[in-house]
Amino acid sequence: MLLYKIEDFNPNYRQAAFEEDDIKGLDVYGGSTHDKIGTIDTVLVDETGRFRYFVVETGSWVFGKKVLLPIALCRIDFKGRHVYATNLRSKDQVEKLPRYEHGIAVDYNYEEQVRGIYRTSTVEASAPVEASLPLEAPVPVSTTHSVSPQARKPAYDRDTYTYDMEPELYQMNEQDHQKLKLYEERLVADKTRRKTGEVIIGKQVETQTVKLEVPVEKERVAIERTTPEYAGSRVTPDTAFKQQETAHFEIYEETVNIKKQAFVREEVQVRKEVDRDTVEATDTVRREELDVKTEWESDRKKSNPL
Repeated sequence: MLLYKIEDFNPNYRQAAFEEDDIKGLDVYGGSTHDKIGTIDTVLVDETGRFRYFVVETGSWVFGKKVLLPIALCRIDFKGRHVYATNLRSKDQVEKLPRYEHGIAVDYNYEEQVRGIYRTSTVEASAPVEASLPLEAPVPVSTTHSVSPQARKPAYDRDTYTYDMEPELYQMNEQDHQKLKLYEERLVADKTRRKTGEVIIGKQVETQTVKLEVPVEKERVAIERTTPEYAGSRVTPDTAFKQQETAHFEIYEETVNIKKQAFVREEVQVRKEVDRDTVEATDTVRREELDVKTEWESDRKKSNPL
């Protein structure tokens, strides 16, 4: 049977209840007195989440020692913020109990040491009731109070023992515990931000060959010969053969001068955008349910075993 500290079994147990109802830190008093013997350090639960032990820090009563207190051997007063250890009354009991430290293995042998101390105190506490019987009254043979702790040998071993075999140690009842907290596990998502990459945006210069076509003009002299209408008409010698005449033309052509100049081509805006997605997670969680057993059901099972 594995036992867990309540904070390990359900790390979010504080969120399941109001802070003032947290069992840890409550003062523990011996019996029904106002003699403080320590405080609740933590709670040990089994694999189903049921309370099995209170871990009591005994403080100055037995300095620096933590011991286990079975859940049924105490009465919780949430309103008064007190826990009354009904079967833990003396320093001698605490000194006999094995020391509990966080991280130790609470196995069957360890629990048997704890149970042995409380079984002894349970039998001793019931002895005055038997002593008060009249001398003439027959002592019932079947009563467990008449059996000494040494003669009471357990009818079980580490493979067959269950907490249900000793309800006087592990079964909480309505009279001694006014509140029962049922715990459940829930899947809690915790997101962490991690770097997945890096984008560096800069500018670089690329070169390319560009072909540019520019239309140009070139001048030339065109000579056109025609026969006028007055061809063949007579002219005087003075008019025809004068000093040589010439025509003068200046010829021009366009040439291309190439030069480079920078222009704005486009504008680029850079920003970050967030893409949102949903991630699904599946796991197995535990949940506590009330297990109610009545006296009538117990009696009927005894009377009708089949």
